[in-house]
Amino acid sequence: MKVAVVGATGMVGEIMLKVLAERNFPVTELIPVASEKSVGNEIEFKGKKYTIQSMAEAVKMKPEIALFSAGGSISLEWAPQFAAVGTTVIDNSSAWRMDPTKKLVVPEINASSLTKEDKIIANPNCSTIQLVMALAPLNKKYNVKRVVVSTYQSITGTGVKAVRQLENEYTGEAGEMAYPYPIHRNALPHCDVFEDNGYTKEEMKLVNETKKILEDDTVLVTATAVRIPVVGGHSEAVNVAFEQDFAIDEVRRILHGTPGIVVQDNTDTNTYPMPLYAQGKDDVFVGRIRRDETQPNTLNMWIVSDNLRKGAATNTIQIAEYLVANGLV
Repeated sequence: MKVAVVGATGMVGEIMLKVLAERNFPVTELIPVASEKSVGNEIEFKGKKYTIQSMAEAVKMKPEIALFSAGGSISLEWAPQFAAVGTTVIDNSSAWRMDPTKKLVVPEINASSLTKEDKIIANPNCSTIQLVMALAPLNKKYNVKRVVVSTYQSITGTGVKAVRQLENEYTGEAGEMAYPYPIHRNALPHCDVFEDNGYTKEEMKLVNETKKILEDDTVLVTATAVRIPVVGGHSEAVNVAFEQDFAIDEVRRILHGTPGIVVQDNTDTNTYPMPLYAQGKDDVFVGRIRRDETQPNTLNMWIVSDNLRKGAATNTIQIAEYLVANGLV
């Protein structure tokens, strides 16, 4: 099994390599791919050194699977070239997510829709993944009508430059800015660029991707995305209106029985999800589960997940695992 990791030296790419090793994915030959300035350098994977390849060289090597985390423009240019030589591409960028001919996959929810013909598979936005992980099982039981979500997002979602900005501000050093304002001791209601409707791209990803994954355009979603000076993961305050009424204990049971979800919800012991403790883990943590007392059939919950793992690298590799297990590559 030849596996290419495109963007191998980036923040998500490095986590991909770590997760591939941790989960003992059946890699017989690793093809690390990065920008031209990194070509020829070496990286280590499971005790063995591999030389970083160029895009063109990696395509010639015809890997069975290519895991992409190198940005939308690169995915648009190169994913079809890999697909043309028979490689199955699992792409982490936003390039293919809303393409009606491409599947947008969270394995616990809709991996069963994949076929051998799906040569470019889209990985959802990190904030969307943790949201739909909690929504999907509840949607089956109660039918989601409307979702109001406010995110509190880790700087790691922006990348290494943002991590450096926070470190510099913390120590009082001058340096390159990833954001238009300081992030230390601050909260920026500004994730990605603003669109004509006043929402950011990040907010609209939550709106559009949620509908596509739940396969229901009637679900109403509105979002506010906020960047905070946190490293461990993304947090979301979620308010969900259902068509049917629910019992809180039953909601907890449904979530507790959902693979990939950990319920942390005991106010007597101050047990609730936090990004500090989600970091490095693959689960989606759900807590503060309570009824919205101002609206009928409406639930509040707090959802936290490591955006670099389940929100990116782990979800990508889980898709690859499903493909291998089901003979689709």
